[in-house]
Amino acid sequence: MIPPGVTFHTHRMRLHDAGTAEGLAHLHADLDAAVAMLTPCGVDAAAYACTAGSMISPPERLEQELTARNGVACLTTSAAIVKALRSLGARRLSVATPYARRVNEHETHFLADCGFEVARIEGLGLGENGPHEFIRIAQTPIEQVAAHARACFVPGSDALLITCTDFPTLPLIEPLEAELGVPVVTSNQATLWAMLRAVGIEDRVPGGGRLLAGA
Repeated sequence: MIPPGVTFHTHRMRLHDAGTAEGLAHLHADLDAAVAMLTPCGVDAAAYACTAGSMISPPERLEQELTARNGVACLTTSAAIVKALRSLGARRLSVATPYARRVNEHETHFLADCGFEVARIEGLGLGENGPHEFIRIAQTPIEQVAAHARACFVPGSDALLITCTDFPTLPLIEPLEAELGVPVVTSNQATLWAMLRAVGIEDRVPGGGRLLAGA
């Protein structure tokens, strides 16, 4: 899905609980270290690609702080999701996640703070018994993700939002849009869209749904 001429570089990070002062301090330190590992590549922008970890209100705050400290345009997945949904004119959302109840509650509050109405949010409960379950998110069969997304959809919603950058969703975007008749926004798709727009790239990306088609 990367347009010709664009290079893509990654660096892994630890998970942090951004809901506590201590966790937030560790998050900032690790983010700065991760960005410092990427800037020698000559990147034009860097993204903190974790949905739950970046759900901090207002969504632009973390982006602005990272950009100011690191001297390169920095984005976050949660802020990208908000911008993507607004660009599509979506307000009432159906939300599918792999998360446990506590994270879903936090996501609901975050989306409400950003002006969205959550018609339904459902998770797969991964993480309920501890962080050791998070590895299972990326291992979720794509057929299960599709069934879960369909089950979460409420007719009358303006968009279907599927969150978590570890959740395998990209091949599902256009089939679900065709089936449900609404835009589908996912964490990775929204992050890519925001990154491209941040550096002035307006290319339409096949397979990226209405968001990356420029519709």
